[in-house]
Amino acid sequence: MRDLFGAELRWFQHIEETAHRVFRRHGYGEIRTPILEELDVFKRSVGESSDIVNKEMYQFTDKGGREVVMRPENTAGVVRAAIQHKLLASNDPALFYYIGPQFRYERMQSGRYRQFWQIGAESFGVATPESEAESLLMLHSFLTDLGLKSLVFSINSVGTPESRPAFHAAFRAFFADRSEQFCEDCHRRLQSNPLRVLDCKNENCQKALTGHPVLTDHLDEASARHHARLKVLLTELALPFEENPRLVRGLDYYTRTAFEVLSSDLGAQSALLGGGRYDGLIKQMGGPEVPGFGWAIGLDRLAMVLQQVQGEAPQQAPAMLIPLGERAATEALKLARRLWDAGAALQLETRGGALKKAMASANRNGIQTVLILGDGELDGGTITVKHMATGEQESWPLGEVAARLAAIRLGLRDLPS
Repeated sequence: MRDLFGAELRWFQHIEETAHRVFRRHGYGEIRTPILEELDVFKRSVGESSDIVNKEMYQFTDKGGREVVMRPENTAGVVRAAIQHKLLASNDPALFYYIGPQFRYERMQSGRYRQFWQIGAESFGVATPESEAESLLMLHSFLTDLGLKSLVFSINSVGTPESRPAFHAAFRAFFADRSEQFCEDCHRRLQSNPLRVLDCKNENCQKALTGHPVLTDHLDEASARHHARLKVLLTELALPFEENPRLVRGLDYYTRTAFEVLSSDLGAQSALLGGGRYDGLIKQMGGPEVPGFGWAIGLDRLAMVLQQVQGEAPQQAPAMLIPLGERAATEALKLARRLWDAGAALQLETRGGALKKAMASANRNGIQTVLILGDGELDGGTITVKHMATGEQESWPLGEVAARLAAIRLGLRDLPS
């Protein structure tokens, strides 16, 4: 676990602001659930065969004798909240998104933290491939708005609980012929949920899976139609995708569509996030028989990718106002107030002292535009402006400062006519 501040936190804030903007325009509303949940919420949803429940949960007994956990993922908590507050009683779709910390006692390694942050979206009440395509389109917009370009959806269908026994039988026969090549965890997974074997990260197990039975060859007719329709929609929307017969995700509640988003923005293609359909989960947790589809992305990893691809984090205050002298300091406070009220992002230098010292501070902090206000500027009704990237210096009328800063923020060289 670690503290967030500085450039890393600015990336987090930029990602969160983008998420709020994109998700709201698709009609999704934010939901916030507690960090602590009852243990049963995750045993009933994630599944006792999953590594999350078996190995990774922060689980303890509270002072009231209740078995509680620090949430390891948030879909189950959102479903619990939707059932508890009767948010699924209507025939209308229920669309939610969340942003918050999750907790898993994972093995320590670079880029993985035991408190990590996730953004996720859940769509309840619609079982169509069209609802999935809409959610994936929203996700694609979110990632491209952040500046990621090399994105591919990796998709698979894991069928339904009713259609899986045929696959399980074929897979157990395949496994039996080479059982000595699989790890101890895979032998355990084979008994509780054979799909988990496909998700094993052990390299030897992945090699042993060569030629394994394919899930999509054992789908029921409705699931096969559903999967084919989703591929048509992704093609029509020009969303790049590829099929991955080993993709099952790490949770037990998925039905039909499972997916990941792969990115090659850092060179070698790797998974950024994943999700899928979970039509039986709400009923399994004691709610009505309502279908669901959702996904989640880790902010920690996404912030790391953006930092490596794009460099510096967005500045909180791309402009700085530096007053020279006591009279200018008073007027600078008044001017800064007007600019803040107008929505400008601006840092006010309040230490006094030499201009050189203030300029050095602006340079260290990546300030893009420096506004200098002294007695000469006040007498002339102007302000001196220095553009740090180019070194160019100019004079603006005081009455136009807000509009000109807004034009810079929009990438306009001149004021709009």
